[in-house]
Amino acid sequence: MPPLFPKIFTKRHVLGAILALILIGDIVGFSEYRRHYLLSQISTLQQNIQVGKIDKEGLESRIGNLETELQVIQDENLSKSTNIQKQIGEISGTVSALDKLSKADPELLLKYSKTYFLNEHYIPTEITGINPAFTFVKDKILRIHVGVSPYLEKLFLDAKAAGLNLGVVSAYRTFSEQSVLKSAYKFTYGAGTANQFSAEQGYSEHQLGTAVDFATPATADTFVGFNKTPEYVWLVNNAQKYGFILSYPQTNIYYQYEPWHWRFVGVALAQRLYNDGRYFYDMDQREINTYLANIFD
Repeated sequence: MPPLFPKIFTKRHVLGAILALILIGDIVGFSEYRRHYLLSQISTLQQNIQVGKIDKEGLESRIGNLETELQVIQDENLSKSTNIQKQIGEISGTVSALDKLSKADPELLLKYSKTYFLNEHYIPTEITGINPAFTFVKDKILRIHVGVSPYLEKLFLDAKAAGLNLGVVSAYRTFSEQSVLKSAYKFTYGAGTANQFSAEQGYSEHQLGTAVDFATPATADTFVGFNKTPEYVWLVNNAQKYGFILSYPQTNIYYQYEPWHWRFVGVALAQRLYNDGRYFYDMDQREINTYLANIFD
């Protein structure tokens, strides 16, 4: 598996950020020292004028020069302050991104279909039940990654508000559940046919807990005709708003066309793919990885 952000964020870079902050502090401190020194000089000269110790015209000229120099320093400090604030913001953003990335599941945006492998011990960090009102499976609670749940719920509610009857018939599957399902497909259809529409255990996006199979009441049993329903058309035009993308379009090289199978990849990446007219499996993995830290934002 290629490393996420190879050679970009290291301890050396974090140490560099700390040293940069120290250097910024030194620069500001030196500027403040110069400003206070000039102010004290101006004050001293003004006092000397009052007591008549120095030629008034020459002294006023010197004060004018000092005030000009002071204004230059103040202008420089304003510019430095703006630049420092920008640098601090950039450093803070980097630290925040590193923190979020360190807590993100690195598996969530990898290409699994016949490419990467999930072993039998992998389970999502946390899963939760899908509201039964939006499932078409009796006597079984379908589960989804807890980070995906609010996006999926909002998708269902908006689809319902649009007058559609959209739900799911499959979501999270364990390694063993995928193994049993694939074996059943092989027995029923033969290995060659089964491999065209079903992943081997360890290569299924469903094991991530971020993929769902959508359906309508009429297509829940076989999926036949789902791509001709208003619900599918609505998904094509709106799913990216909720972070979902169609994994296996008609042009994909992995499995047969699956208009029902959608995967959550985060709103930013889904919107990017939609706007560019691209599909997830056509995108370079390194580019995909840059969206991991903010997948649930």
